[in-house]
Amino acid sequence: MSPRYAVFGQPIAHSLSPHIHAAFARQEGIELDYTAIESSPEGFAAALESFAASGGAGANVTAPLKETAFALCKTFTSRAKLAGSVNTLLRKGDYWHGDTTDGVGLVRDLTDRHELDLRGRRVLLLGAGGSARSVAPALLDAGIRELVVVNRTPERADELVDAIGEPGRALSRYWDDLRDLGDFELIVNATSAGRDREAKFELPLSLVNTMTTAVDLNYGDAAVAFLAWARAASCRNMVDGLGMLVEQAASSFQQWHEVRPDTDPVYAELRAKNALAGEE
Repeated sequence: MSPRYAVFGQPIAHSLSPHIHAAFARQEGIELDYTAIESSPEGFAAALESFAASGGAGANVTAPLKETAFALCKTFTSRAKLAGSVNTLLRKGDYWHGDTTDGVGLVRDLTDRHELDLRGRRVLLLGAGGSARSVAPALLDAGIRELVVVNRTPERADELVDAIGEPGRALSRYWDDLRDLGDFELIVNATSAGRDREAKFELPLSLVNTMTTAVDLNYGDAAVAFLAWARAASCRNMVDGLGMLVEQAASSFQQWHEVRPDTDPVYAELRAKNALAGEE
């Protein structure tokens, strides 16, 4: 049975992962069977079992399934265990091994592609779901000075900070406290608020200083609202999640095929298509 690969999520039709992995496979001369599979959290266990039975060897996982996927894994990387969520699955015999590559993908995109030095930066992380849990440890490992996690459900922010276990460097605060938090050199949006096209992202301007970089983990239409706020707030740099998407995919590809593809031409192609579509 030929190995199969897929990306799971809901919705999933918009996903660029099949295109990205096909491009990586062409680079490396690998024949690849990679598809997009839509699944609800309730149906994910059955869908993943069916996928494995049909030759599933690896999978990517996107919203809202990252924490559900974690619960279905028998073993994990240390960073996935810390995050409590996975976006990369590798079949090992009769069980799934989980990893999270979002965080390393984000850091690689910011430091290598956008040439940002993250050391010593004060960082605001908006959200405490699967994506936030994936990137928070990687940001701390990159040498940031302080991570402040704010979520509309404060208990979730508390849970994330407790899981990180770095008192003094990682703090949780209430959404209503945003005006009193001071300014940040990096603001990361890990919420799904921008996916509502009618939504307007409103944050206090006091969060921004002359060095602030605003990053949305979403890309395309879903990043428009937050980046529009960042532009109006005169943030120094504005970055969407397209680069992170390509870099995390490369890390997944490397785990499955034991070779790391060149991400720059794939990113450039996707960026050009976004610009032509008026999404940049």
